[in-house]
Amino acid sequence: MKRTLLVIALALAGLMPIAHADVSDGHALPPGISWQQGDVPAAFARAQAENKPVFLYWGAVWCPPCNQVKSTIFNRPDFIAATRQFVPVYLDGDSENAQQLGETFKVRGYPTMILFRPDGAEITRLPGEVDPERYLRTLQLGLSAVKPVKTLLSDALSGNKLATADWQLLADYAWDVDHGQLIPELDVPATLTKLAERVPAEPAVVATRLQLKALAAVAGEKDAPSFDKSQARSRLLHVLGDAKLSRANADIVIYSAGDALKLLGDDAALRQAFDVQLKRLEADPTLSWSDRLGAASTQLSLYKQRHAKQPLPVGLVADVKAKVAEADKASSNPYQRQAVITAAGELLADAGLLDESDKLLKGELKTSHAPYYHMLILASNAKERGDKPEALSWYQKAYQASEGQATRLQWGASYVSNAVELAPQDAERIEAAAGEVFADAGKSGSAFYERSRRSLEKVAGKLKAWNQGREHAEAVNRLAGQLSGVCEKLPEADAQKPVCDGLVKSLRS
Repeated sequence: MKRTLLVIALALAGLMPIAHADVSDGHALPPGISWQQGDVPAAFARAQAENKPVFLYWGAVWCPPCNQVKSTIFNRPDFIAATRQFVPVYLDGDSENAQQLGETFKVRGYPTMILFRPDGAEITRLPGEVDPERYLRTLQLGLSAVKPVKTLLSDALSGNKLATADWQLLADYAWDVDHGQLIPELDVPATLTKLAERVPAEPAVVATRLQLKALAAVAGEKDAPSFDKSQARSRLLHVLGDAKLSRANADIVIYSAGDALKLLGDDAALRQAFDVQLKRLEADPTLSWSDRLGAASTQLSLYKQRHAKQPLPVGLVADVKAKVAEADKASSNPYQRQAVITAAGELLADAGLLDESDKLLKGELKTSHAPYYHMLILASNAKERGDKPEALSWYQKAYQASEGQATRLQWGASYVSNAVELAPQDAERIEAAAGEVFADAGKSGSAFYERSRRSLEKVAGKLKAWNQGREHAEAVNRLAGQLSGVCEKLPEADAQKPVCDGLVKSLRS
């Protein structure tokens, strides 16, 4: 069978079929969907044979947003039915060669979900932080799209006429996980601003969505492009004054409120409008519990920004406790709990309720399928208390409990970083921790790609800073030698070898 160019490229790169845990293991994915697990070339070959698009889900067992997607989208009968229209492939970030594929597809954050044509051309990236109805509408738009988003973007910027569905696809594109696929990352705010200026006024819901996306992108940048703040403020007030519009754009209202207020000015009218809608969204039973806790977290954050160094009102603290208890009680399946308990533990900690946060998280350690994620929050809580030994103990436990190639490198990097920060005098601990991370790198076939590469770069950077005065030269030289041994085992033609050698050189410089 003739394969697509992408499949041929992947095959030549040596990316062979990858073994995965069975979907019924309770951790990987909810049942009901015939996922092509890990074997991306086979998925594209099947897609071409059946003339179907490919739906690629890139995720991890532990990540809270991934678990939210599993509990709110992947388990829905209408999504399961929709999978008959495409070939669904699951690429776990801890699978062999997954990080190499991550570089191929320019995927970095979990979750990333991409729709491809059978010939390998990317159609669109689907947003993970939206409600299921919007997600499914975006999916169907992508499945029926005549042109991929990259072409639509070029047409829009060139002034060509687009159909309403095309503008909707641009408005709901997952710009936050584009990572240079369509345009350089630094150009996203300016590009969205141009699109917001050119989108037709009708239908208003599409124009509003794109304009809000532009505002959120600009507000999140330190060096924001030129932007009509007065017009943006008027549009935002219009949205916040309408309960239906705010609900339709709940993801932006909840997660971009702080940045929007910093950009547009924290005046009384805008502040009150956000307060009204955030309270409404927090109580909205049609939203996921993760998003409802997100709304509560944003309210808390905005209050703390306005009343810095003042104790939180008793009523606000009581509301946080009540909302967490309600979310805890309402969350039953393991995917939902992985997302919800994480958000709840962080919310309690942000409210200064560190003991309550600890109690909630510790109660989850025996039942969670990724307890090492909760351990990181426990470590952060101890760090907030100023209890350095306890914090380091939790960072170490989290690393020791972590599972999977990329995950262990990421958790190990966190442990090393915090050991350098909290106990720079403990050379024995730091060397042992870094040595274990480098040993993990030696066991992985793709340690110097994508997320894993960035984890190792983080470790090398922390060690270099720790040894800035050369007082730990012997320990760092031993570690450099250990890493050099990993590099020597890599073939000269392997793209990972110069990356590995570069890290060794940086440690020895």
